[in-house]
Amino acid sequence: MKRRRIAITALALTSALSLTACARPGTGPTPVSLVAAEGETPAAPTGPPEPPEQADPGLAAEETPDPPAEPVPEPTVAKTQKWVKIFSGASDRDLTPPRSIRTGSRTVELNTAENPVIGTYVTDGAGRTLYRFDEDSADPPKATCNGACAKAWPPLLIKSPGKIFPKGIDPKIIGYVERADGHCQVTINGWPVYYFAKDTTPGDIRGQGVKGTWFAVNPKGGRTGALPESAGGTGDTDGAGGSGGSGRSGGSGDAGNDAPADPGY
Repeated sequence: MKRRRIAITALALTSALSLTACARPGTGPTPVSLVAAEGETPAAPTGPPEPPEQADPGLAAEETPDPPAEPVPEPTVAKTQKWVKIFSGASDRDLTPPRSIRTGSRTVELNTAENPVIGTYVTDGAGRTLYRFDEDSADPPKATCNGACAKAWPPLLIKSPGKIFPKGIDPKIIGYVERADGHCQVTINGWPVYYFAKDTTPGDIRGQGVKGTWFAVNPKGGRTGALPESAGGTGDTDGAGGSGGSGRSGGSGDAGNDAPADPGY
């Protein structure tokens, strides 16, 4: 009985070895596919994440530096009239205009301003309107508004040694004229320029068209456009006349006796 069991076991081993020996070369167990079936989401990798790729520093774009700011050119002397220097533009320093329109200065700024009715006109450095008087003369320059007239229409004065900085105005047409009282008055293309004492705020043009002879001066020394009569710019109710002060203020009285006080700004 024991021998019979041994024989059966040996026969089984021989059959197994025979089957293995008959297998074709290269064949074996079917490998397990790792490709996910269609519609299924592949499993996320369980290992540590790969580090991001670093750009080659040699290929990095170079930053373009901002261009340097252009320097503001300093004004140069464009013209000299005796002891007054007229420069080619605005001063490179902040200048403080005189507080009073009746006080001259060694430094004068001239600027331009716009008005929708009268156009472009000239102001001082504080924005105060400057006027010209038709009874003056430009060739040769001569100021005829003196005495009582000059109280209502104070001249723009320049002291010695003087500097004038025009902006938006040709410096070659800027100068000065000596007045009858010995003071020197700024001129534009030969025309002496004045303030109007009733202008109380920079930008006021209350003197425009007064008596038909006073007008805000334009950058070429000419007259600006007249105001319509509805604006009160062409009547005889304000201002003063020529050198004798014969104009009227408020419709009656001599301009010298009724001259407006210095607004002071």
